[in-house]
Amino acid sequence: MSKYFLGIDTSCYTTSLAVVDVAGNLVHDIRRLLPVAAGERGLRQSDGVFYHVRHLSEVWNEFKLPKEISAVAVSARPRPQADSYMPVFLAGLAMAGGIASAREVPLYRFSHQEGHIAAGLQSMRFQGPFLAVHISGGTTEILRVTPCSERAGFAIHLLLATSDLSAGQMIDRVGVALGLPFPAGPALEQLASQASGRISLPSVASPTGLSFSGPCSAALRLIEQGEDPHEIAFATLRVVANSLEKGLRWATEKEGLNEVLLVGGVMSNQLIRRRLEHRLGGRMGLHFTPAQLCTDNAVGIANLARVQYLLNREGG
Repeated sequence: MSKYFLGIDTSCYTTSLAVVDVAGNLVHDIRRLLPVAAGERGLRQSDGVFYHVRHLSEVWNEFKLPKEISAVAVSARPRPQADSYMPVFLAGLAMAGGIASAREVPLYRFSHQEGHIAAGLQSMRFQGPFLAVHISGGTTEILRVTPCSERAGFAIHLLLATSDLSAGQMIDRVGVALGLPFPAGPALEQLASQASGRISLPSVASPTGLSFSGPCSAALRLIEQGEDPHEIAFATLRVVANSLEKGLRWATEKEGLNEVLLVGGVMSNQLIRRRLEHRLGGRMGLHFTPAQLCTDNAVGIANLARVQYLLNREGG
């Protein structure tokens, strides 16, 4: 009998369900963005929970879930820490628990961050600890990651984070101020592709953290002054790449690790990827998550369900 594994992720802006088979092949990958009104820069958590509940019920009616589901996994919190909490994940947790109970199969809880890392590892493996960059709408962190041998998931140690705005928040604030839709990353990248690159914003990175509030304020002032939107877009994305470059140079020297996995929605940006590859490619091994798996998804969570189930079977 075939075995399949269901993953559910309800992040701040995307409702996601995915199914993989026992070999890790992707069978289903369904994602629905939560609606954000024009001119707004995000959603309240209560609104996010409401939209997730509505999306999950709609998707479930369309979703042909295989009968042979062997396990269910869900993103139950933002990070793999006891005090990590965000209300939007309760929607996915409730649905996952109901499905697992009805099917009488195991339910595994992981973090949203572990899901991103697992999605990035779909086509690659590291033998030991490695560095990871998790950069998205709400997170900009450089991490030391160690795969766990006794369970699915990872031991994650935070090395560097933002002291104020995340890179994704800066991108969205600048993009919305330019009249772009939220989330603004794709449209901002399109604008930047037509720039000459004559404008630059100062990057702020040190061993104590990264900072994007200063560059964001500078970009917003340029908008008020009537500067070319193409140049502002380019400078905004370039300062993200420059800040990450400085942070990674420090982290690799501190940890003695040269393999870097880059995950999260912002890493789907090709300008940032090319800049990092140009500046760091000869110094360290940069492993970019495929663009379709950078943005929020449940593929990594589904694969963690598969790994945990097989580990439990092997352990008797």
